[in-house]
Amino acid sequence: MLDAKFDAILRRYLPFLSATEVIDENTSLRDYGLDSMATVELIGDLESEYRIRFVDDLLSLETFDTPGRIWAGISRMTAPAE
Repeated sequence: MLDAKFDAILRRYLPFLSATEVIDENTSLRDYGLDSMATVELIGDLESEYRIRFVDDLLSLETFDTPGRIWAGISRMTAPAE
């Protein structure tokens, strides 16, 4: 589900996550040190890497609570239109 690129980007913003710990879709990002300033920087990195723009309804604390929620938002924005 989560790709290696996404994992690597997230790890840059999680100062309390050891290099050997696994990030899964339910990992609490705040428990590992993601704060509001880091979230803003994370958004910029994800937008640049995935060539997306987070829409207003995704710019919430809930979206950036877990990797799974962020990935769901990215997937929604990168999915081909039907």
